[in-house]
Amino acid sequence: MTCDPRVLRRPLLVGLIPAVWTVVLGLWGLSRQNSVWRDEAATWQVARRSTGDIVRMLEHVDVVHSLYYLCMHGLFAGFGPSTTVLRLPSVLAVAAAVACVALIGHRLAGAYVGLGAGLALGLLPAVQFYLQEGRPYALVAAGSAASTLLLVNALRGRARKRTWAAYACAVLVCGWLNWLALLILPAHLITLLWSRAPRGVRVRWAVAAGAATAGVLPLALFSLDQSGQVSWVPPLTWHMMIGPAILLAIGGLGGLLGRRTGTGTAPGTGMGTAERTGVAGRTDRTGRADRTDLADREGRPGPVTGSPSVAAVGLPLLAVPQLGLIGLSLVKPLFVDRYILFSLLGLALLIGALIGRAVDEVARRSRPAARCVLPVLVAVALVALLPQSLAKRSPASRVDDVLAAAERTRQLKHDGDGVLFIPAARRDTWLVTPDAFTGTRDIALAETPEESGTLKGVEASPARVRAAMLAQRRILLVTDATGVARPTRGRRDRTKAEVLATHFTLVSDERIRGRRVAVYERLTSAGGG
Repeated sequence: MTCDPRVLRRPLLVGLIPAVWTVVLGLWGLSRQNSVWRDEAATWQVARRSTGDIVRMLEHVDVVHSLYYLCMHGLFAGFGPSTTVLRLPSVLAVAAAVACVALIGHRLAGAYVGLGAGLALGLLPAVQFYLQEGRPYALVAAGSAASTLLLVNALRGRARKRTWAAYACAVLVCGWLNWLALLILPAHLITLLWSRAPRGVRVRWAVAAGAATAGVLPLALFSLDQSGQVSWVPPLTWHMMIGPAILLAIGGLGGLLGRRTGTGTAPGTGMGTAERTGVAGRTDRTGRADRTDLADREGRPGPVTGSPSVAAVGLPLLAVPQLGLIGLSLVKPLFVDRYILFSLLGLALLIGALIGRAVDEVARRSRPAARCVLPVLVAVALVALLPQSLAKRSPASRVDDVLAAAERTRQLKHDGDGVLFIPAARRDTWLVTPDAFTGTRDIALAETPEESGTLKGVEASPARVRAAMLAQRRILLVTDATGVARPTRGRRDRTKAEVLATHFTLVSDERIRGRRVAVYERLTSAGGG
């Protein structure tokens, strides 16, 4: 089990191998036992609407995800709704991000760093979670990785006008998928300053970054009117800082121990120059490898002024989004790790640097043994993370399962039954699989989600809901299971609960994957009417 030297000499394979590996991981258990949880249900039900209905909804809610919803609408229209169509874009997006990270590592410090970084990114538990998620966070990571690769190319003297245009487009698309992705710009600025980029590069970066920011600014400003959507995010606490602190500690260790990785590394090999040529490599005080001697020997261009180290790219990419979101959360609670999933690109690069350092240390003693380091580390990581990998491909890894609740409703319903949802957001069970509710009536609904331009529709007044319930002989209730359910809030939901408790009797109560499907029948005694 070794790395073939022919692979190390081909940059395309350095990017392709981790990408293919990630696609395999993504396709493994992709349907998650045919389950869809509430966040994915929002994607599913919006994507099935017409373009006009989606645009009308975005005026009221979820404008921050507008580009993603329109893209998924096109995919659902072309291929039909399914868990595969829902999640495959995320699989391909993470594969693209992995390929970009591998190429970045390869160009900065050699093939072993690139391969290690790419493989590490695909194995990170958080990345495996969103690898199979029908939401836009993986796509943001892919765009962030592409923009970082373009920046590295520019810093290595390969920038043209189209490079900066592509950079601006990548950041713009990321911002339209989630405007918090703009936190990558201060990270890139620190990379520019750290690597002492020439003034011309800094100016061109500023123009590209400014253009992208200007393109995202209208979306960000419009979304402020919908800030109530994130009212569920809890205020920042010290306990919430543990995760970021651990990530930053690992990243800092990677930056410290791996900063000399690639010293004199032959491009495309990952082996130290001294081992390959007997010429000692040189490293400047920023940790950048001086490959001039070897470049001359192999007829390849040597490093250029401003060429960054792995630490100069990875540490800001990891730290700035984490610290930036923490800072924003002091003003408005926003700290949710998935919003800055792209920061893990930096962590993967720093892990790759550690792997490269390990390879270099072993290579000083035995070059054949050095080729076994990466495969052995990947095998160990696979075994160690197997329980996590299996857990994240289980329906239990999510809060609930919309499809399971819909299927149970299909089995319990009778023609003419009334249906209630507490809270109204649990109406996503019907919106994702309306055929499961055929023959029943949503007795609280006044305006459908399409008519009202909302995610969950508009319900009637408490008095009308009460009257509609009392006209029913049998009612199906779809709600959250104990342990997931929040206290009943709002007059309408309290009315639903009060009428069920007073005028109906519970005849069936089933809990399935985070949701509860209950059947109530009207009391027949005089006191119950």
